[in-house]
Amino acid sequence: MTIPDWLQAIQNYMKTLQYNHTGTQFFEIRKMRPLSGLMETAKEMTRESLPIKCLEAVILGIYLTNGQPSIERFPISFKTYFSGNYFHHVVLGIYCSGRYGSLGMSRRAELMDKPLTFRTLSDLIFDFEDSYKKYLHTVKKVKIGLYVPHEPHSFQPIEWKQLVLNVSKMLRADIRKELEKYARDMRMKILKPASAHSPTQVRSRGKSLSPRRRQASPPRRLGRRDKSSQPPPLQQTRIQDSLVPRGVSGEKQLLSFYPWPSPSSLFSRPALPEKKVADLSTLNEVGYQIRI
Repeated sequence: MTIPDWLQAIQNYMKTLQYNHTGTQFFEIRKMRPLSGLMETAKEMTRESLPIKCLEAVILGIYLTNGQPSIERFPISFKTYFSGNYFHHVVLGIYCSGRYGSLGMSRRAELMDKPLTFRTLSDLIFDFEDSYKKYLHTVKKVKIGLYVPHEPHSFQPIEWKQLVLNVSKMLRADIRKELEKYARDMRMKILKPASAHSPTQVRSRGKSLSPRRRQASPPRRLGRRDKSSQPPPLQQTRIQDSLVPRGVSGEKQLLSFYPWPSPSSLFSRPALPEKKVADLSTLNEVGYQIRI
């Protein structure tokens, strides 16, 4: 089977799944998810055979073309304007043997798959723009990603918008110039995803890449008084013009519950005997008492 026939068979399979008009998305697609996780979602699509939308069709097209290394795949996104609203659409661009085409799903037949017959990338984009004009849509922006690797177990995410063109404010000559320069760089594979521009850290053996923790504060000295360690003052309750601490055992604990005075306050306690002062005559010169 030739490559164009293989691509047509993939598109026919997507059409058998039908476009999802229910308004409920059956498969969760997160664009920043690694490619390996998106391929697992594509396997689920083949098992469930439920209707799909344009984003699911792109992931399914990548999964079904993984066995063809001569086919290069890249996402193409459109932002259009119609009747006061903005609309978003995405297809899977295809490059093989010097020709461009696309795979995808849409409500309109002219806005999904394109045959592998376009000589340049700009010709493919302009054909989509002309198809949008048939439905009175104005293309505002076109976003083109990088080639998707053929490694289904890759942890690298898909680069969805490496090139962003505000086509509504550009001439076609300028658009064609930008697209052809970008297509040439993609074929030469000199473009790198945006995530690759950030500096990478090399992990040494026995060392972690996690940020260093701040050094713990030195222990407090034991000689100083720590006010935070002192127990809070007892809460006091005023009963008959007398302050009684709560939580004290004995009679005073009962005072916090009974409004009348305690029995101990009704009886006077015996006075303590006074201590006798030592006679000064019995003290020696040093001040010690001499017992006689």
